[in-house]
Amino acid sequence: MVRNSRARRYLLRLQADGIARVTIPRGGSTTFARQFVERHLTWLERELQRLRTGPRRPVAWTIGTEVLLRGNLAHIEPGSDGEPKTVQLGGETVRIPDMTADLRPAIESALRRLAARELPNRLLELAGRHGLTVRRVTVRNQKSRWGSCSQRGTISLNWRLIQNPEFVRDYICLHELMHLRQMNHSPAFWCEVERVCPDYQTAERWLKEHPGLLR
Repeated sequence: MVRNSRARRYLLRLQADGIARVTIPRGGSTTFARQFVERHLTWLERELQRLRTGPRRPVAWTIGTEVLLRGNLAHIEPGSDGEPKTVQLGGETVRIPDMTADLRPAIESALRRLAARELPNRLLELAGRHGLTVRRVTVRNQKSRWGSCSQRGTISLNWRLIQNPEFVRDYICLHELMHLRQMNHSPAFWCEVERVCPDYQTAERWLKEHPGLLR
């Protein structure tokens, strides 16, 4: 159990070493944290079994490695003959400095640039649709959260949202936008979320089923 004064809700993660990590938000208690874990035991047991029996994440990304992009598994493929030192991933061309090295750093850098182009525009589009003003949007390399909203109206999004399906990306954007109306996770906040994203629980389930994206 780890306390985090910036956390707004209880979070349960299964780490790669098989240890379950529970984040306790400000004002939370270990008693409620244990109850929270007990309510999610089925999910935890399923993820632990998946960790034990599932394929290991490759140490290095190479030609043929599968990578999530916009919710779909895409294979890293060689670039076309006219573009040396490039690979293709889901229609995106990525330049690779050294084709004999791990391709992951170059591909993740390309995905971050793609996220920086697409995510702020989509969030601002959704903000305008719901009559909200966002002071600033940033795209960051967050390790334990998909997004955050500050008291000053700055919204930060995790670049890995570019790997998620569009309905999950939009849910995270709307989730953070609703914090401009309710800076908490009260019942009133979740009412706001449900009003603008009626199927948000489907997106929440998808995120729980893909915990490895945050690392």
